[in-house]
Amino acid sequence: MVTLTIDKRSVTVPEGTTILDAAKQADIHIPTLCYLRDINEVGACRVCAVEVEGVNKLATACNTLVENDMVVHTNTPRVRIARKTNVELILSQHVDHCVTCVRSGNCSLQKLSKDMNIQSVPYELDAQERPWDNSLPILRDSSKCIKCLRCVSVCDRVQSLGVWEVTGSGAHTTLRVHGGPKMNEANCAFCGQCVAHCPVGALRERDDTEKVFDALMDPEKEVVFQIAPAVRGAWGEMLDLSPELATEKRMAAAVRALGVKHVLDTTFAADLTIMEESSEFVERLTHPEESILPQFTSCCPGWVRFLRTEFPHLVPHLSSAKSPQQMFGAIAKSYYAKLLGKNPEDIFCVSVMPCIAKKYEADVPEVNNASEKDVDVVLTARELGRMIRACHINVASLPEEDFDHPLGASSGAGVIFGVTGGVMEAALRTAYWQITGENPPPDAFQEVRGQKPWKEASFTIQGTTVRLAVVSGLSSARALMEAVQSGQAEYDFIEVMACPGGCSGGGGQPIHDGVNLTTERAERLYALDAANEIRFSHENPEIKALYKEYLDKPLSYKSHELLHTNQADWTL
Repeated sequence: MVTLTIDKRSVTVPEGTTILDAAKQADIHIPTLCYLRDINEVGACRVCAVEVEGVNKLATACNTLVENDMVVHTNTPRVRIARKTNVELILSQHVDHCVTCVRSGNCSLQKLSKDMNIQSVPYELDAQERPWDNSLPILRDSSKCIKCLRCVSVCDRVQSLGVWEVTGSGAHTTLRVHGGPKMNEANCAFCGQCVAHCPVGALRERDDTEKVFDALMDPEKEVVFQIAPAVRGAWGEMLDLSPELATEKRMAAAVRALGVKHVLDTTFAADLTIMEESSEFVERLTHPEESILPQFTSCCPGWVRFLRTEFPHLVPHLSSAKSPQQMFGAIAKSYYAKLLGKNPEDIFCVSVMPCIAKKYEADVPEVNNASEKDVDVVLTARELGRMIRACHINVASLPEEDFDHPLGASSGAGVIFGVTGGVMEAALRTAYWQITGENPPPDAFQEVRGQKPWKEASFTIQGTTVRLAVVSGLSSARALMEAVQSGQAEYDFIEVMACPGGCSGGGGQPIHDGVNLTTERAERLYALDAANEIRFSHENPEIKALYKEYLDKPLSYKSHELLHTNQADWTL
Protein backbone atom coordinates (compact mmCIF):
# COMPACT_ATOMS: atom_id res chain seq x y z
CA MET A 1 0.00 0.00 0.00
CA VAL A 2 1.05 3.58 -0.63
CA THR A 3 0.25 6.56 1.58
CA LEU A 4 0.29 10.10 0.19
CA THR A 5 -1.23 13.48 0.87
CA ILE A 6 -3.69 15.13 -1.53
CA ASP A 7 -4.91 18.60 -0.67
CA LYS A 8 -3.89 18.07 2.97
CA ARG A 9 -5.79 14.77 3.18
CA SER A 10 -3.94 11.54 3.92
CA VAL A 11 -4.84 8.83 1.41
CA THR A 12 -3.78 5.17 1.41
CA VAL A 13 -4.20 3.25 -1.85
CA PRO A 14 -2.74 0.15 -3.51
CA GLU A 15 0.58 0.46 -5.28
CA GLY A 16 0.08 1.23 -8.98
CA THR A 17 -2.86 3.58 -8.36
CA THR A 18 -2.93 6.83 -10.33
CA ILE A 19 -3.22 10.23 -8.68
CA LEU A 20 -6.64 10.57 -10.35
CA ASP A 21 -7.98 7.41 -8.71
CA ALA A 22 -6.40 8.21 -5.38
CA ALA A 23 -8.09 11.63 -5.44
CA LYS A 24 -11.44 10.00 -6.20
CA GLN A 25 -11.05 7.78 -3.16
CA ALA A 26 -10.67 10.94 -1.10
CA ASP A 27 -13.68 12.59 -2.78
CA ILE A 28 -11.43 15.14 -4.46
CA HIS A 29 -12.50 16.01 -7.99
CA ILE A 30 -9.89 16.43 -10.70
CA PRO A 31 -11.34 17.43 -14.11
CA THR A 32 -10.59 15.29 -17.17
CA LEU A 33 -11.36 15.51 -20.87
CA CYS A 34 -9.44 12.95 -22.94
CA TYR A 35 -9.40 10.29 -20.20
CA LEU A 36 -11.18 6.94 -20.63
CA ARG A 37 -10.37 4.31 -18.03
CA ASP A 38 -8.31 1.41 -19.44
CA ILE A 39 -8.76 2.81 -22.94
CA ASN A 40 -7.30 6.31 -23.26
CA GLU A 41 -4.94 7.29 -20.46
CA VAL A 42 -2.43 9.31 -22.48
CA GLY A 43 -2.78 12.73 -20.86
CA ALA A 44 -3.26 14.38 -24.24
CA CYS A 45 -5.43 17.25 -23.01
CA ARG A 46 -3.51 17.91 -19.77
CA VAL A 47 -6.72 19.13 -18.14
CA CYS A 48 -6.04 16.83 -15.19
CA ALA A 49 -2.79 18.62 -14.34
CA VAL A 50 -1.81 18.69 -10.65
CA GLU A 51 1.16 19.99 -8.70
CA VAL A 52 3.44 17.50 -6.96
CA GLU A 53 5.82 18.90 -4.34
CA GLY A 54 9.45 18.48 -5.37
CA VAL A 55 8.62 18.14 -9.07
CA ASN A 56 9.13 21.15 -11.35
CA LYS A 57 6.62 20.21 -14.04
CA LEU A 58 2.92 19.75 -13.45
CA ALA A 59 1.88 16.10 -13.55
CA THR A 60 -1.07 14.57 -15.39
CA ALA A 61 -3.20 12.86 -12.75
CA CYS A 62 -4.68 10.28 -15.12
CA ASN A 63 -1.39 8.46 -15.78
CA THR A 64 0.97 9.47 -12.95
CA LEU A 65 1.32 6.73 -10.35
CA VAL A 66 1.32 7.57 -6.66
CA GLU A 67 4.40 7.21 -4.48
CA ASN A 68 4.89 6.95 -0.74
CA ASP A 69 4.93 10.33 0.99
CA MET A 70 3.96 12.11 -2.24
CA VAL A 71 2.30 15.47 -1.62
CA VAL A 72 -0.20 16.54 -4.30
CA HIS A 73 -2.01 19.84 -4.75
CA THR A 74 -4.98 19.83 -7.13
CA ASN A 75 -6.17 23.42 -6.89
CA THR A 76 -3.23 25.82 -6.63
CA PRO A 77 -3.11 29.06 -8.67
CA ARG A 78 -0.51 27.43 -10.93
CA VAL A 79 -2.79 24.43 -11.53
CA ARG A 80 -5.88 26.56 -12.18
CA ILE A 81 -4.03 28.79 -14.65
CA ALA A 82 -2.51 25.80 -16.47
CA ARG A 83 -5.86 24.03 -16.80
CA LYS A 84 -7.61 27.15 -18.01
CA THR A 85 -4.85 27.84 -20.54
CA ASN A 86 -4.99 24.26 -21.82
CA VAL A 87 -8.74 24.47 -22.34
CA GLU A 88 -8.42 27.90 -24.04
CA LEU A 89 -5.81 26.47 -26.42
CA ILE A 90 -8.15 23.55 -27.20
CA LEU A 91 -10.97 26.01 -27.83
CA SER A 92 -8.74 27.96 -30.22
CA GLN A 93 -8.75 24.91 -32.50
CA HIS A 94 -12.40 24.06 -32.02
CA VAL A 95 -15.27 25.73 -33.88
CA ASP A 96 -17.68 26.48 -31.05
CA HIS A 97 -20.99 26.60 -32.90
CA CYS A 98 -22.62 25.27 -29.76
CA VAL A 99 -26.16 26.38 -30.56
CA THR A 100 -26.32 24.14 -33.62
CA CYS A 101 -24.09 21.34 -32.34
CA VAL A 102 -25.66 17.93 -31.80
CA ARG A 103 -23.79 17.61 -28.49
CA SER A 104 -24.81 20.98 -27.06
CA GLY A 105 -25.76 20.48 -23.42
CA ASN A 106 -24.03 17.10 -23.42
CA CYS A 107 -20.50 18.17 -24.28
CA SER A 108 -17.53 17.68 -21.97
CA LEU A 109 -15.62 20.62 -23.45
CA GLN A 110 -18.63 22.89 -23.06
CA LYS A 111 -19.00 21.87 -19.41
CA LEU A 112 -15.31 22.37 -18.70
CA SER A 113 -15.40 25.84 -20.24
CA LYS A 114 -18.31 26.81 -18.03
CA ASP A 115 -16.73 25.31 -14.93
CA MET A 116 -13.53 27.27 -15.57
CA ASN A 117 -15.45 30.48 -16.20
CA ILE A 118 -14.00 30.87 -19.70
CA GLN A 119 -15.96 33.66 -21.35
CA SER A 120 -13.61 34.41 -24.24
CA VAL A 121 -10.56 32.84 -25.88
CA PRO A 122 -7.41 35.01 -26.06
CA TYR A 123 -6.02 33.09 -29.03
CA GLU A 124 -6.74 33.28 -32.75
CA LEU A 125 -9.14 30.62 -33.99
CA ASP A 126 -7.32 28.02 -36.10
CA ALA A 127 -9.78 25.17 -36.67
CA GLN A 128 -9.08 22.92 -39.63
CA GLU A 129 -11.96 22.01 -41.92
CA ARG A 130 -11.52 18.96 -44.10
CA PRO A 131 -13.96 17.50 -46.67
CA TRP A 132 -16.15 14.56 -45.68
CA ASP A 133 -18.74 12.46 -47.47
CA ASN A 134 -21.96 13.44 -45.70
CA SER A 135 -23.83 10.42 -47.09
CA LEU A 136 -21.87 8.07 -44.82
CA PRO A 137 -23.46 6.75 -41.60
CA ILE A 138 -20.67 8.33 -39.53
CA LEU A 139 -19.80 12.00 -40.05
CA ARG A 140 -16.64 13.77 -38.93
CA ASP A 141 -16.26 17.53 -38.51
CA SER A 142 -12.52 18.13 -38.24
CA SER A 143 -13.10 21.74 -37.16
CA LYS A 144 -14.54 20.41 -33.87
CA CYS A 145 -11.87 17.77 -33.24
CA ILE A 146 -9.89 18.45 -30.03
CA LYS A 147 -7.23 15.75 -30.65
CA CYS A 148 -8.12 13.93 -27.45
CA LEU A 149 -7.32 10.59 -29.21
CA ARG A 150 -10.33 8.83 -27.73
CA CYS A 151 -11.57 7.67 -31.15
CA VAL A 152 -8.10 6.32 -31.97
CA SER A 153 -7.86 4.37 -28.72
CA VAL A 154 -11.43 3.01 -28.77
CA CYS A 155 -11.17 1.84 -32.37
CA ASP A 156 -7.74 0.32 -31.80
CA ARG A 157 -7.98 -1.15 -28.30
CA VAL A 158 -11.69 -2.01 -28.03
CA GLN A 159 -12.62 -2.75 -31.64
CA SER A 160 -9.19 -3.77 -33.03
CA LEU A 161 -9.82 -2.01 -36.36
CA GLY A 162 -7.46 0.96 -36.15
CA VAL A 163 -9.56 3.09 -38.48
CA TRP A 164 -8.23 6.39 -37.08
CA GLU A 165 -4.67 7.68 -36.80
CA VAL A 166 -2.83 10.80 -35.68
CA THR A 167 -0.86 12.77 -38.27
CA GLY A 168 1.18 15.94 -38.06
CA SER A 169 2.70 17.43 -34.92
CA GLY A 170 2.35 20.39 -32.60
CA ALA A 171 -0.36 22.85 -33.62
CA HIS A 172 -0.71 20.95 -36.91
CA THR A 173 -1.66 17.65 -35.25
CA THR A 174 -4.82 16.21 -36.72
CA LEU A 175 -6.65 12.92 -37.12
CA ARG A 176 -7.55 11.09 -40.29
CA VAL A 177 -8.59 7.69 -41.59
CA HIS A 178 -5.58 5.40 -41.17
CA GLY A 179 -3.29 5.61 -44.18
CA GLY A 180 -5.22 8.49 -45.68
CA PRO A 181 -8.00 6.78 -47.70
CA LYS A 182 -11.59 7.95 -47.77
CA MET A 183 -13.85 6.60 -45.04
CA ASN A 184 -15.81 4.46 -47.49
CA GLU A 185 -12.54 2.74 -48.43
CA ALA A 186 -11.60 1.90 -44.84
CA ASN A 187 -12.35 -1.35 -43.01
CA CYS A 188 -14.77 0.50 -40.75
CA ALA A 189 -17.61 -1.50 -39.21
CA PHE A 190 -19.70 1.67 -38.67
CA CYS A 191 -20.24 0.41 -35.12
CA GLY A 192 -20.21 4.01 -33.84
CA GLN A 193 -18.10 3.37 -30.74
CA CYS A 194 -15.89 6.28 -31.78
CA VAL A 195 -19.01 8.47 -31.87
CA ALA A 196 -20.17 7.28 -28.46
CA HIS A 197 -16.79 8.12 -26.93
CA CYS A 198 -16.11 11.44 -28.65
CA PRO A 199 -16.43 14.09 -25.90
CA VAL A 200 -17.52 16.77 -28.38
CA GLY A 201 -19.44 16.80 -31.67
CA ALA A 202 -16.50 16.03 -33.95
CA LEU A 203 -17.94 12.57 -34.63
CA ARG A 204 -21.66 11.95 -34.95
CA GLU A 205 -24.17 9.88 -36.84
CA ARG A 206 -25.73 11.16 -40.07
CA ASP A 207 -28.91 12.93 -39.04
CA ASP A 208 -31.96 11.61 -40.94
CA THR A 209 -34.69 13.19 -38.84
CA GLU A 210 -35.80 15.68 -41.50
CA LYS A 211 -36.43 12.82 -43.95
CA VAL A 212 -38.86 11.39 -41.42
CA PHE A 213 -40.57 14.72 -40.74
CA ASP A 214 -40.99 15.17 -44.51
CA ALA A 215 -42.54 11.71 -44.83
CA LEU A 216 -44.94 12.45 -41.97
CA MET A 217 -46.18 15.49 -43.89
CA ASP A 218 -46.57 13.58 -47.16
CA PRO A 219 -50.20 12.46 -47.61
CA GLU A 220 -49.06 9.77 -50.03
CA LYS A 221 -46.88 8.06 -47.44
CA GLU A 222 -48.04 5.48 -44.91
CA VAL A 223 -45.37 5.95 -42.26
CA VAL A 224 -44.58 2.82 -40.26
CA PHE A 225 -42.22 2.94 -37.27
CA GLN A 226 -40.42 -0.08 -35.86
CA ILE A 227 -38.52 0.28 -32.57
CA ALA A 228 -35.64 -2.03 -31.64
CA PRO A 229 -35.60 -4.01 -28.38
CA ALA A 230 -32.51 -2.24 -26.98
CA VAL A 231 -34.04 1.20 -27.48
CA ARG A 232 -36.71 0.55 -24.84
CA GLY A 233 -33.96 0.09 -22.28
CA ALA A 234 -32.39 3.50 -22.97
CA TRP A 235 -34.76 5.89 -24.75
CA GLY A 236 -35.81 7.74 -21.59
CA GLU A 237 -32.23 8.81 -20.92
CA MET A 238 -32.44 11.33 -23.76
CA LEU A 239 -35.48 12.92 -22.15
CA ASP A 240 -34.41 12.82 -18.50
CA LEU A 241 -37.09 10.26 -17.69
CA SER A 242 -36.77 7.87 -14.78
CA PRO A 243 -36.87 4.15 -15.64
CA GLU A 244 -40.31 4.02 -14.03
CA LEU A 245 -41.65 6.59 -16.52
CA ALA A 246 -39.66 5.38 -19.53
CA THR A 247 -41.79 2.30 -20.19
CA GLU A 248 -42.12 0.70 -23.59
CA LYS A 249 -45.80 1.68 -23.72
CA ARG A 250 -44.99 5.32 -23.01
CA MET A 251 -42.35 5.08 -25.73
CA ALA A 252 -45.05 3.95 -28.15
CA ALA A 253 -47.22 6.86 -27.06
CA ALA A 254 -44.37 9.33 -27.58
CA VAL A 255 -43.74 8.09 -31.11
CA ARG A 256 -47.45 8.24 -31.87
CA ALA A 257 -47.46 11.84 -30.59
CA LEU A 258 -45.02 12.68 -33.40
CA GLY A 259 -47.84 11.96 -35.83
CA VAL A 260 -46.88 8.38 -36.63
CA LYS A 261 -49.90 6.30 -37.58
CA HIS A 262 -48.39 2.82 -37.29
CA VAL A 263 -46.17 2.23 -34.22
CA LEU A 264 -44.84 -1.31 -34.34
CA ASP A 265 -42.12 -3.35 -32.70
CA THR A 266 -38.85 -4.66 -34.13
CA THR A 267 -39.05 -7.21 -31.30
CA PHE A 268 -41.77 -8.90 -33.36
CA ALA A 269 -39.17 -9.29 -36.10
CA ALA A 270 -36.65 -10.53 -33.54
CA ASP A 271 -39.05 -13.40 -32.87
CA LEU A 272 -39.29 -13.90 -36.63
CA THR A 273 -35.50 -13.94 -36.88
CA ILE A 274 -35.35 -16.63 -34.20
CA MET A 275 -37.82 -18.80 -36.12
CA GLU A 276 -35.62 -18.66 -39.21
CA GLU A 277 -32.18 -18.67 -37.58
CA SER A 278 -32.89 -21.42 -35.06
CA SER A 279 -34.47 -23.53 -37.82
CA GLU A 280 -31.32 -23.06 -39.87
CA PHE A 281 -29.15 -23.99 -36.88
CA VAL A 282 -31.17 -27.14 -36.14
CA GLU A 283 -30.86 -28.12 -39.81
CA ARG A 284 -27.07 -27.66 -39.69
CA LEU A 285 -26.74 -29.38 -36.32
CA THR A 286 -28.75 -32.45 -37.36
CA HIS A 287 -27.01 -32.74 -40.75
CA PRO A 288 -23.39 -31.90 -39.89
CA GLU A 289 -21.97 -33.85 -42.82
CA GLU A 290 -23.82 -31.56 -45.24
CA SER A 291 -23.48 -28.28 -43.31
CA ILE A 292 -21.00 -25.64 -42.31
CA LEU A 293 -20.46 -25.40 -38.56
CA PRO A 294 -20.19 -23.40 -36.42
CA GLN A 295 -23.09 -21.19 -37.43
CA PHE A 296 -22.57 -17.47 -36.75
CA THR A 297 -25.40 -15.11 -35.89
CA SER A 298 -26.09 -12.49 -38.56
CA CYS A 299 -28.25 -9.81 -36.96
CA CYS A 300 -25.42 -7.28 -36.36
CA PRO A 301 -24.35 -5.45 -39.56
CA GLY A 302 -21.22 -4.11 -37.88
CA TRP A 303 -20.16 -7.71 -37.25
CA VAL A 304 -21.07 -8.72 -40.81
CA ARG A 305 -18.92 -5.88 -42.23
CA PHE A 306 -16.08 -6.89 -39.90
CA LEU A 307 -16.23 -10.52 -41.02
CA ARG A 308 -16.41 -9.52 -44.69
CA THR A 309 -13.31 -7.32 -44.47
CA GLU A 310 -11.21 -9.16 -41.87
CA PHE A 311 -12.11 -12.86 -42.28
CA PRO A 312 -13.87 -13.14 -45.69
CA HIS A 313 -13.26 -16.90 -45.92
CA LEU A 314 -15.47 -17.40 -42.83
CA VAL A 315 -18.52 -15.61 -44.30
CA PRO A 316 -20.23 -18.93 -45.24
CA HIS A 317 -20.55 -19.63 -41.51
CA LEU A 318 -23.02 -16.74 -41.15
CA SER A 319 -26.67 -17.57 -40.83
CA SER A 320 -28.43 -16.43 -43.97
CA ALA A 321 -31.21 -14.90 -41.85
CA LYS A 322 -31.55 -11.14 -42.21
CA SER A 323 -31.46 -8.92 -39.16
CA PRO A 324 -34.77 -8.15 -37.40
CA GLN A 325 -34.66 -4.63 -38.88
CA GLN A 326 -34.53 -5.92 -42.44
CA MET A 327 -37.00 -8.75 -41.84
CA PHE A 328 -39.44 -6.19 -40.48
CA GLY A 329 -38.98 -3.96 -43.52
CA ALA A 330 -39.57 -6.84 -45.90
CA ILE A 331 -42.73 -7.93 -44.07
CA ALA A 332 -43.97 -4.33 -43.74
CA LYS A 333 -43.75 -3.83 -47.49
CA SER A 334 -45.33 -7.15 -48.40
CA TYR A 335 -47.61 -8.80 -45.83
CA TYR A 336 -48.46 -5.62 -43.88
CA ALA A 337 -48.90 -3.54 -47.04
CA LYS A 338 -51.37 -6.13 -48.27
CA LEU A 339 -53.31 -5.98 -45.00
CA LEU A 340 -53.49 -2.19 -45.33
CA GLY A 341 -54.47 -2.35 -48.97
CA LYS A 342 -51.36 -0.40 -49.94
CA ASN A 343 -48.63 -0.82 -52.53
CA PRO A 344 -45.11 -1.44 -51.18
CA GLU A 345 -43.99 1.98 -52.45
CA ASP A 346 -46.70 3.62 -50.32
CA ILE A 347 -45.13 2.29 -47.11
CA PHE A 348 -42.41 4.46 -45.58
CA CYS A 349 -40.62 2.25 -43.07
CA VAL A 350 -38.62 3.93 -40.31
CA SER A 351 -36.57 1.96 -37.82
CA VAL A 352 -35.32 3.27 -34.48
CA MET A 353 -32.10 1.51 -33.61
CA PRO A 354 -29.37 1.56 -30.94
CA CYS A 355 -26.89 1.25 -33.78
CA ILE A 356 -25.25 3.40 -36.47
CA ALA A 357 -24.29 0.41 -38.63
CA LYS A 358 -28.00 -0.15 -39.25
CA LYS A 359 -27.94 2.99 -41.42
CA TYR A 360 -25.38 1.22 -43.60
CA GLU A 361 -27.36 -2.03 -43.62
CA ALA A 362 -30.56 -0.39 -44.83
CA ASP A 363 -28.66 1.08 -47.79
CA VAL A 364 -27.20 -2.26 -48.93
CA PRO A 365 -28.94 -3.00 -52.27
CA GLU A 366 -28.56 -6.77 -51.94
CA VAL A 367 -30.48 -6.94 -48.64
CA ASN A 368 -33.74 -5.61 -50.10
CA ASN A 369 -36.41 -7.89 -51.57
CA ALA A 370 -39.86 -6.41 -51.06
CA SER A 371 -39.02 -3.01 -52.60
CA GLU A 372 -36.09 -0.84 -53.64
CA LYS A 373 -35.53 -0.07 -49.95
CA ASP A 374 -37.31 -2.23 -47.41
CA VAL A 375 -36.27 0.17 -44.61
CA ASP A 376 -36.40 3.75 -45.84
CA VAL A 377 -34.78 5.54 -42.89
CA VAL A 378 -32.85 4.39 -39.84
CA LEU A 379 -32.84 6.63 -36.77
CA THR A 380 -30.62 6.16 -33.76
CA ALA A 381 -32.11 6.34 -30.26
CA ARG A 382 -30.50 9.79 -30.04
CA GLU A 383 -32.29 10.96 -33.18
CA LEU A 384 -35.62 9.78 -31.81
CA GLY A 385 -34.95 11.79 -28.66
CA ARG A 386 -34.16 14.88 -30.73
CA MET A 387 -37.39 14.48 -32.72
CA ILE A 388 -39.47 14.23 -29.56
CA ARG A 389 -37.79 17.34 -28.15
CA ALA A 390 -38.27 19.21 -31.42
CA CYS A 391 -42.01 18.60 -31.18
CA HIS A 392 -42.10 19.82 -27.55
CA ILE A 393 -43.83 16.66 -26.38
CA ASN A 394 -44.25 16.37 -22.61
CA VAL A 395 -43.56 12.68 -22.52
CA ALA A 396 -43.93 12.31 -18.75
CA SER A 397 -47.59 13.36 -19.01
CA LEU A 398 -48.47 10.89 -21.78
CA PRO A 399 -50.67 7.93 -20.88
CA GLU A 400 -49.24 4.57 -21.86
CA GLU A 401 -50.33 3.12 -25.20
CA ASP A 402 -49.90 -0.28 -26.80
CA PHE A 403 -48.06 -0.99 -30.02
CA ASP A 404 -50.25 -1.44 -33.08
CA HIS A 405 -51.06 -4.89 -34.44
CA PRO A 406 -50.13 -7.07 -36.19
CA LEU A 407 -46.33 -6.74 -36.10
CA GLY A 408 -46.60 -5.35 -32.57
CA ALA A 409 -46.69 -8.47 -30.41
CA SER A 410 -43.45 -9.85 -29.06
CA SER A 411 -42.03 -12.41 -26.68
CA GLY A 412 -39.53 -11.99 -23.88
CA ALA A 413 -37.07 -13.90 -26.05
CA GLY A 414 -37.30 -11.18 -28.67
CA VAL A 415 -36.73 -8.44 -26.10
CA ILE A 416 -33.37 -9.81 -24.96
CA PHE A 417 -32.01 -9.50 -28.51
CA GLY A 418 -30.67 -6.16 -27.25
CA VAL A 419 -28.22 -7.82 -24.82
CA THR A 420 -25.03 -9.75 -25.46
CA GLY A 421 -26.02 -13.41 -25.27
CA GLY A 422 -29.67 -12.58 -25.84
CA VAL A 423 -29.83 -13.81 -29.42
CA MET A 424 -28.17 -17.05 -28.41
CA GLU A 425 -30.50 -17.59 -25.47
CA ALA A 426 -33.61 -16.80 -27.53
CA ALA A 427 -32.47 -19.13 -30.32
CA LEU A 428 -31.75 -21.97 -27.90
CA ARG A 429 -35.21 -21.70 -26.34
CA THR A 430 -36.79 -22.30 -29.74
CA ALA A 431 -34.17 -24.77 -31.02
CA TYR A 432 -34.83 -26.94 -27.94
CA TRP A 433 -38.55 -26.92 -28.77
CA GLN A 434 -37.88 -27.71 -32.43
CA ILE A 435 -35.71 -30.70 -31.50
CA THR A 436 -37.67 -32.12 -28.56
CA GLY A 437 -41.21 -30.92 -29.22
CA GLU A 438 -41.47 -29.31 -25.80
CA ASN A 439 -40.38 -26.06 -24.18
CA PRO A 440 -37.40 -25.92 -21.86
CA PRO A 441 -37.60 -23.85 -18.67
CA PRO A 442 -37.49 -20.24 -19.96
CA ASP A 443 -34.24 -19.49 -18.11
CA ALA A 444 -32.55 -22.79 -18.85
CA PHE A 445 -29.83 -21.14 -20.94
CA GLN A 446 -29.03 -18.12 -18.77
CA GLU A 447 -25.40 -19.27 -18.53
CA VAL A 448 -24.79 -17.20 -21.68
CA ARG A 449 -25.79 -13.98 -19.86
CA GLY A 450 -23.41 -11.39 -18.48
CA GLN A 451 -21.08 -8.67 -19.70
CA LYS A 452 -17.96 -10.83 -20.03
CA PRO A 453 -16.64 -10.14 -23.56
CA TRP A 454 -16.10 -13.83 -24.40
CA LYS A 455 -18.38 -16.44 -22.86
CA GLU A 456 -18.54 -20.18 -23.46
CA ALA A 457 -21.19 -22.74 -22.57
CA SER A 458 -22.43 -26.14 -23.59
CA PHE A 459 -25.85 -27.72 -23.26
CA THR A 460 -27.16 -31.18 -24.00
CA ILE A 461 -30.37 -31.33 -26.03
CA GLN A 462 -31.83 -34.82 -26.51
CA GLY A 463 -28.44 -36.47 -26.24
CA THR A 464 -26.59 -33.97 -28.44
CA THR A 465 -24.06 -31.63 -26.84
CA VAL A 466 -24.22 -28.13 -28.29
CA ARG A 467 -21.06 -26.05 -27.84
CA LEU A 468 -21.59 -22.29 -27.76
CA ALA A 469 -19.63 -19.06 -27.69
CA VAL A 470 -20.86 -15.49 -27.21
CA VAL A 471 -18.67 -12.45 -27.81
CA SER A 472 -19.25 -8.71 -27.87
CA GLY A 473 -16.80 -6.07 -29.04
CA LEU A 474 -14.81 -6.58 -32.21
CA SER A 475 -11.46 -7.17 -30.51
CA SER A 476 -13.08 -10.17 -28.80
CA ALA A 477 -14.61 -11.21 -32.12
CA ARG A 478 -11.17 -11.07 -33.74
CA ALA A 479 -9.65 -13.25 -31.02
CA LEU A 480 -12.49 -15.75 -31.37
CA MET A 481 -12.25 -15.90 -35.17
CA GLU A 482 -8.50 -16.49 -34.94
CA ALA A 483 -9.12 -19.32 -32.46
CA VAL A 484 -11.77 -20.86 -34.71
CA GLN A 485 -9.71 -20.74 -37.90
CA SER A 486 -6.64 -22.15 -36.14
CA GLY A 487 -8.65 -25.03 -34.68
CA GLN A 488 -7.91 -23.98 -31.09
CA ALA A 489 -11.63 -23.54 -30.38
CA GLU A 490 -14.53 -25.67 -31.61
CA TYR A 491 -18.14 -24.60 -31.36
CA ASP A 492 -21.47 -25.32 -32.99
CA PHE A 493 -23.09 -21.90 -32.60
CA ILE A 494 -21.49 -18.47 -32.12
CA GLU A 495 -23.17 -15.15 -31.34
CA VAL A 496 -21.25 -11.98 -32.15
CA MET A 497 -22.25 -8.36 -31.47
CA ALA A 498 -19.96 -5.57 -32.61
CA CYS A 499 -20.52 -3.29 -29.62
CA PRO A 500 -19.29 -4.17 -26.11
CA GLY A 501 -22.27 -5.43 -24.14
CA GLY A 502 -24.32 -5.84 -27.31
CA CYS A 503 -26.96 -3.45 -28.62
CA SER A 504 -27.54 -2.03 -25.13
CA GLY A 505 -24.10 -0.44 -25.49
CA GLY A 506 -24.63 0.40 -29.15
CA GLY A 507 -23.08 3.37 -30.91
CA GLY A 508 -26.50 4.95 -31.43
CA GLN A 509 -27.60 4.91 -27.80
CA PRO A 510 -27.77 8.03 -25.56
CA ILE A 511 -24.30 9.28 -24.60
CA HIS A 512 -23.19 9.78 -21.01
CA ASP A 513 -19.56 10.76 -21.19
CA GLY A 514 -17.40 8.57 -18.99
CA VAL A 515 -20.38 6.59 -17.70
CA ASN A 516 -21.28 3.13 -19.01
CA LEU A 517 -24.96 2.22 -18.54
CA THR A 518 -24.87 -0.97 -20.61
CA THR A 519 -25.41 -3.24 -17.61
CA GLU A 520 -28.35 -1.22 -16.28
CA ARG A 521 -29.99 -1.20 -19.70
CA ALA A 522 -29.50 -4.95 -20.01
CA GLU A 523 -31.12 -5.53 -16.63
CA ARG A 524 -34.21 -3.63 -17.80
CA LEU A 525 -34.49 -5.91 -20.84
CA TYR A 526 -34.13 -9.07 -18.75
CA ALA A 527 -36.82 -7.74 -16.41
CA LEU A 528 -39.15 -7.24 -19.40
CA ASP A 529 -38.41 -10.78 -20.55
CA ALA A 530 -39.19 -12.21 -17.12
CA ALA A 531 -42.45 -10.22 -16.92
CA ASN A 532 -43.66 -11.19 -20.41
CA GLU A 533 -46.45 -13.75 -20.53
CA ILE A 534 -44.81 -15.17 -23.67
CA ARG A 535 -41.17 -16.26 -23.19
CA PHE A 536 -40.66 -18.15 -26.46
CA SER A 537 -40.53 -16.74 -30.00
CA HIS A 538 -42.43 -19.70 -31.41
CA GLU A 539 -45.38 -18.91 -29.10
CA ASN A 540 -45.87 -15.34 -30.38
CA PRO A 541 -49.43 -15.49 -31.79
CA GLU A 542 -48.72 -12.92 -34.51
CA ILE A 543 -45.68 -14.91 -35.64
CA LYS A 544 -47.89 -17.99 -35.88
CA ALA A 545 -50.45 -16.04 -37.91
CA LEU A 546 -47.77 -14.69 -40.25
CA TYR A 547 -46.57 -18.18 -41.12
CA LYS A 548 -50.09 -19.56 -41.44
CA GLU A 549 -51.36 -16.74 -43.64
CA TYR A 550 -48.28 -15.79 -45.63
CA LEU A 551 -44.93 -17.53 -45.15
CA ASP A 552 -46.07 -21.15 -44.71
CA LYS A 553 -43.18 -22.26 -42.46
CA PRO A 554 -39.60 -21.35 -41.48
CA LEU A 555 -37.12 -21.82 -44.34
CA SER A 556 -39.95 -22.05 -46.88
CA TYR A 557 -39.49 -20.63 -50.38
CA LYS A 558 -41.36 -17.47 -49.38
CA SER A 559 -39.33 -17.15 -46.21
CA HIS A 560 -36.08 -17.45 -48.12
CA GLU A 561 -37.26 -14.91 -50.63
CA LEU A 562 -38.11 -12.25 -48.03
CA LEU A 563 -36.17 -13.10 -44.88
CA HIS A 564 -32.79 -14.38 -46.01
CA THR A 565 -29.75 -12.89 -47.71
CA ASN A 566 -26.28 -13.81 -48.95
CA GLN A 567 -23.89 -11.58 -47.05
CA ALA A 568 -21.05 -12.49 -49.42
CA ASP A 569 -22.84 -10.43 -52.07
CA TRP A 570 -23.31 -7.33 -49.93
CA THR A 571 -21.91 -4.08 -51.26
CA LEU A 572 -19.30 -2.77 -48.83
